[in-house]
Amino acid sequence: MKKLFLSLAACCAVLGATSAAQASDTLTKIRESGIVVLGVRDGAPPLSYTNGGDNYAGYHVELCQRILAGIQRDLNLPKFTTKFQVVTSTNRIPLVQNGTVDIECGTTTNNLARQEQVAFALTTYVTEIRMVVKAISGIHSMSQLKGRPVATTAGSTGGKALRIYRRSTGLDVNELVSKDHAESFLLLESGRADAFVIDDNIAAGNISMAKNPDEYRLTGEVLSVEPIALMMRKDDPGFKKAVDDQIRKLMLSGEFAKLYDKWFVQPIPPKGIAVNLPMGSTLKNLISSPNDKAAETYEKM
Repeated sequence: MKKLFLSLAACCAVLGATSAAQASDTLTKIRESGIVVLGVRDGAPPLSYTNGGDNYAGYHVELCQRILAGIQRDLNLPKFTTKFQVVTSTNRIPLVQNGTVDIECGTTTNNLARQEQVAFALTTYVTEIRMVVKAISGIHSMSQLKGRPVATTAGSTGGKALRIYRRSTGLDVNELVSKDHAESFLLLESGRADAFVIDDNIAAGNISMAKNPDEYRLTGEVLSVEPIALMMRKDDPGFKKAVDDQIRKLMLSGEFAKLYDKWFVQPIPPKGIAVNLPMGSTLKNLISSPNDKAAETYEKM
């Protein structure tokens, strides 16, 4: 009886381990459910934003859609439905970890701390963290923000970069933390903040969506250079490989560069205004030699 009990316990342990492995296998999940959930931002143009209602668009949104179409074709997956789940800077990692989101197509920086919790695809954007201000403000340097209200977004690397800068320089500012990028930009737009510290692409995207884009400018020192990538569950090498393989194909074919141009150089919806951020040399080099290195690697370059 004791041996039988141990045998049953062992079987249960094996079955439990198998179930856990299947639960973390995104490709199996997609195949069996017929659904894939994309994590998107509703206010981070041109990477990921709402174009009215439940219509989500942007560079990373379209990139995710192309990747999934390629995976479905190459792995002969049955037709599946794509659903969108809006995420924020504070809940995006938990929603990926608990399986609510299969792949996050937003604005997430790949760094060592986050690599402990999730996995990242090959880098598809490299951003510089700077500040956006009103053109008439006369602000062009971080030192001019002394004693002024400065907007940041909760959970963003922009807020982290500002705090690191403050500790290293002793700069005293009144940091106003918002729940999302749209709210942070509104603080600047309404005059409640004199600057908004954030990734250059998010700053440029919000400027392009403003009532009067010419009233704003991206300026100041570069506080951090960071790789942005699609985010997935950790310990699911099959799905990461499938995603990375599709990114490599898009880069090799030239479609990746065309997609970048579409969202960062050409006019984008809904206003038909261009963000005007041509591809930088770092991302051009990554097309030739793709990698998924963390932000800390760039700090040493």
